[in-house]
Amino acid sequence: TCARACLQDLKLMWLFSGGKCCGTRPRKRTKIVGGSDAGAGSWPWQVSLQMERYGHVCGATLVANRWLISAAHYARAWRAYLGMRLMTTGNNGAATRPIRRILLHPQYDQFTSDYDIALLELSAPVFFNDLVQPVCVPAPSHTFTTGTSCYVTGWGVLMEDGRSSNLPPSQKKNNVLKIINRKTCNKLYDEAVTPRMLCAGNLQGGVDACQGDSGGPLVCLERGRRWFLAGIVSWGEGCARQNRPGVYTQVVKFTDWIQQQTKGQV
Repeated sequence: TCARACLQDLKLMWLFSGGKCCGTRPRKRTKIVGGSDAGAGSWPWQVSLQMERYGHVCGATLVANRWLISAAHYARAWRAYLGMRLMTTGNNGAATRPIRRILLHPQYDQFTSDYDIALLELSAPVFFNDLVQPVCVPAPSHTFTTGTSCYVTGWGVLMEDGRSSNLPPSQKKNNVLKIINRKTCNKLYDEAVTPRMLCAGNLQGGVDACQGDSGGPLVCLERGRRWFLAGIVSWGEGCARQNRPGVYTQVVKFTDWIQQQTKGQV
């Protein structure tokens, strides 16, 4: 259980995740473009935001028992589905919660996608289990270095202009999606990557987030022990194109804002 994992490594947890039990995968198993299917419980913080008529619209990340993080450009008063693997009718007993309120970052710019982050408060807390766990939110001083291998998950389309699939949250091809230096990324995107953004992917193309993955998590395993939320799927040019990596909201830039808005619950 999560509690047992915390007790086994209490010192590291307090040093590295702000004293909260997070970033564990009790059911560790091992389609996003170029990705592979994930087993049940592989990414227990992955959330699907859905509309009654249209089903899955975008992703979000569970960071506390009543708080989600997503992208500002997709945050709406929808319903959250947690603990799902397959995007099918009935959702296989997934936990569901209406969204009580949405807090967009006050400096969000819809034209540049800067400050593309939102907090979503659930109508009632969720209970953690093997399929539902929060990811760790990094401290402001946390650094995800260039070349770090991370994962992006979601139920988005499998190719540019493709149809959304019924597949589970997926991990990247070869389990690798690397963080790219911002200066390098800015050269590719004509200086459109602000200090609140980070790039991740493969410059050769082939792996990327795509439509329907927006708002979902980019997570990195730190010191081989806990998963941290490095980014939020924000924007990019096409999907999985060469020299067009995905651009993510850089979560470490917003840790203080997250703490303030949730009154320390995250």
